[in-house]
Amino acid sequence: MSDDCGEVPEDLWTTIDALWKWLEADQPVGGREGLLLRMLKLSEEVGEVAEAVIGATGQNPRKGVTHTWDDVEAELCDVVITAMVALRTLTPEAREVFGRHLRRVAGRSLERP
Repeated sequence: MSDDCGEVPEDLWTTIDALWKWLEADQPVGGREGLLLRMLKLSEEVGEVAEAVIGATGQNPRKGVTHTWDDVEAELCDVVITAMVALRTLTPEAREVFGRHLRRVAGRSLERP
């Protein structure tokens, strides 16, 4: 998952469900272990964000500037997609679970005193 975000599909969750089905169809490890590996994929993607930020800022003196901020954007998109697929792996009600959680976070964060 290393392409840029591009246009958001009309129904984001339909695309997430299609990606989940595609992964499930060719999953080398199933069951609980497969579930845990799917969750660990998120850590891998977050690490790629860190690598891109380090590369975009030239923080590794041995390597210099190796990435662009466009690379960072793409890696962040991968994190979001991977998290959504992981949530879909946990529950077929991912759309509803995410929607409820987003409303709670927005409600407590955006309320005016």
